[in-house]
Amino acid sequence: MSDLSVQLETPTSGKYTQPTGLFINNEFVKGVDGKTFEVINPTTEEVITSVHEATEKDVDIAVAAARKAFEGPWRKETPENRGKLLVNLANLFEKNLDLLAAVESLDNGKAVSMAKVDISMCAGCLRYYGGWADKIEGKVIDTTPDTFNYIRKEPVGVCGQIIPWNFPLLMWAWKIGPAIACGNVVVLKSAEQTPLGALVAASLIKEAGFPPGVINIISGFGKVAGAAIASHMDVDKVAFTGSTVVGRQIMKAAAGSNLKKVTLELGGKSPNIVFEDADIDNAISWVNFGIFFNHGQCCCAGSRIYVQESIYDKFVEKFKERASKNVVGDPFAKDTFQGPQVSQVQFDRIMNYIKQGKEAGAKVEIGGERKGDKGYFIEPTIFSGVTEDMKIVQEEIFGPVCSISKFKTKEEAIRVGNATTYGLAAAVHTKNLNTAIEVSNALKAGTVWVNSYNTLHHQMPFGGFKESSIGRELGEAALDNYTQTKTVSIRLGDALFG
Repeated sequence: MSDLSVQLETPTSGKYTQPTGLFINNEFVKGVDGKTFEVINPTTEEVITSVHEATEKDVDIAVAAARKAFEGPWRKETPENRGKLLVNLANLFEKNLDLLAAVESLDNGKAVSMAKVDISMCAGCLRYYGGWADKIEGKVIDTTPDTFNYIRKEPVGVCGQIIPWNFPLLMWAWKIGPAIACGNVVVLKSAEQTPLGALVAASLIKEAGFPPGVINIISGFGKVAGAAIASHMDVDKVAFTGSTVVGRQIMKAAAGSNLKKVTLELGGKSPNIVFEDADIDNAISWVNFGIFFNHGQCCCAGSRIYVQESIYDKFVEKFKERASKNVVGDPFAKDTFQGPQVSQVQFDRIMNYIKQGKEAGAKVEIGGERKGDKGYFIEPTIFSGVTEDMKIVQEEIFGPVCSISKFKTKEEAIRVGNATTYGLAAAVHTKNLNTAIEVSNALKAGTVWVNSYNTLHHQMPFGGFKESSIGRELGEAALDNYTQTKTVSIRLGDALFG
């Protein structure tokens, strides 16, 4: 092994080579200052390994490599070949699915069965944008007989991308796919809690055939490397997924530097509304998945559950029964649904919200405690008896914690559903098509699911209203984030002005 990789092992993939360097210009390199940081296994609370930490100096080097690629050979790459490279990368994700999923479970803690779904979705996303690469078109606009006008869609340039720890590789693909399809180059920073999968995926970039400097992957901390990307004078666009608090800082840094383009996918406090005519067993299945999927570490988690009063008591009992069946434990165990929270910091934050909920007078229907004495495991937790002003109802907890309340009328359901500063997602459970459409249209959310939850797909745009988002991920809509519009107007003939 070199000093830029280590030999690790997972229960499902066996031994593998884990890169630990910064991936710049198609090579793994040391950080300029030689700094490293430890990666913690959230299941055991033990150190997995250490990886090189990017500082401002390393961001400068990565951005320079990206700029050189953008102004050089990548500028002349055909859309068809950009698409082929993304498809090559998608194929490598599928070829290495078991390994990538295992690494995801190792440093994130998510159940490996869920991680495998994530990797399949990564491949689907990359392949989808590979298909878009040669279909990004401008148009001709007819104004006067002596003028020929056309509009071009051009790449933005160097794109800084900062991704979160809850879906490390899925966010890797969500960010890189549309950026590359549009002809941009990338400097992507992974979350400091979960750098391992991003580095393994980086090792596939060169194999897929990408030229040096087109995609650069660095590990580091938000306050250093992330801040350097957001404020860099030679980064043309920054994309961030994470908390609303940090999103505001990103915007300030972008505005205070070169007014780079900004897209943000931020927090949520999504309502999950169940009407009395819903199939109650089906609704409970989706409500359970909506909040406890990915350990509640999901920006669009259905954490505020509203149930029509005539079925409320029955729903609560059945929901408690269903939640108690969620298997919480070792992410590599076959039947595990919920693994540990990602870090000690996140664990403490969630437990503090649970404490505040109890102190505010909310009733714990189930859960509310740590599970076990090792690892960052928290019991699935349901609060009832909440009021709208409680912190557990208003603030994003980002863990396996939800509140459940009753409502009387459709109008009340819409009002409480919208009673938040967020607007990322929502759900409506009903057999009545009129109710489904009316309530979906009235909810101030970027995505509304009907009789389901968390059914994301790379063809469907994802993002939020209010404080939840600027711009959209996925679908054709994401291409707008990574292109700029140029108008060209050509005067025909030899007529003089005036």
